[in-house]
Amino acid sequence: MTNAAGLYLFTSMPDGLVKPEVILTHESDLDGLVAGVLLKRLANHLFKEDVPLIAYHTGEWLSRKFSEATGWVADLGVNPKMDKPGWLIIDHHTLEYNPKHAVLIHSSQKSASLLAYELCNKYGIQSQKLDRLVHLSNVADLFLEDDPDFVTACDYAALVKTYRFWNLILLIDWEIEKLLDHPLLEVIATKRRIEDPIGKAWALENMVELAPGIAYVDTVIGNTNVIVNELLSTESLPYQVLITITRQGDGSLSASIRSKNGEAINIARKLNGGGHPNASGAQLPKHIKTIQEAIAFMQRILNANTERVINPLNAALSSLPKLKTAQE
Repeated sequence: MTNAAGLYLFTSMPDGLVKPEVILTHESDLDGLVAGVLLKRLANHLFKEDVPLIAYHTGEWLSRKFSEATGWVADLGVNPKMDKPGWLIIDHHTLEYNPKHAVLIHSSQKSASLLAYELCNKYGIQSQKLDRLVHLSNVADLFLEDDPDFVTACDYAALVKTYRFWNLILLIDWEIEKLLDHPLLEVIATKRRIEDPIGKAWALENMVELAPGIAYVDTVIGNTNVIVNELLSTESLPYQVLITITRQGDGSLSASIRSKNGEAINIARKLNGGGHPNASGAQLPKHIKTIQEAIAFMQRILNANTERVINPLNAALSSLPKLKTAQE
């Protein structure tokens, strides 16, 4: 809403929530889907308007311009471009920037969908079905392996990976509760039982070392996250960090970086990315068009510090035969 002078007038709630012009969420996973739809419901509930929801993959998101006066953002990180009065940010990734003007709801121990749902609960949006769906989304996104629902949660997360964000939205007509016990889960469970063992065996034989302890792994079939996690649990594996590469809708390449002991986030930062300690990501430069180019790029970046340390030692070692000859 604007006044006669063309200035934007905020319609806000007592806790600082401002009516959004747009809701933005992550297109690549279940967490983003559930969080985005929940925020859309909340906006409709509070302000009696159907606020548009726009979903982004990482590559598209990084180049987005923020022309709206107000907005709500879920599961897309925090950056200065969205740090404006009238904006709400819900996120659970490692904070690379602390907003000064936007309202931030953040916890690294909770998924974006759980944070959004807790906000919805404050305004009476709650049900047993949503409790269940948000729990599964939280378990899958945080990769809580010890939770008894872990395998089931990964199947639900695979729905979005397999059938895509907007296809599912159309299929369930925005009623995310319909995802519970959906017949397509039978397809996902069958794919898991058959494809994952085949995909794991292939991946184990198709790794490329990027740097000491770090490898690119090729996954041609199966649930990539589950396969990579199982590989990292293999005691004989000489790598502590595994990286997979995905081609986004705009043709750009992104790297998904996984670890078991918190190394992933530091590797992501070297590639100008971010995320969680054991699950991070990075958008690769646009000039990189092929997997081979991506591998070469990451090898160069990830070995840069190693080369500076090792080269002097190599030079010293290479002189040893000459010293021996002189003594003889």
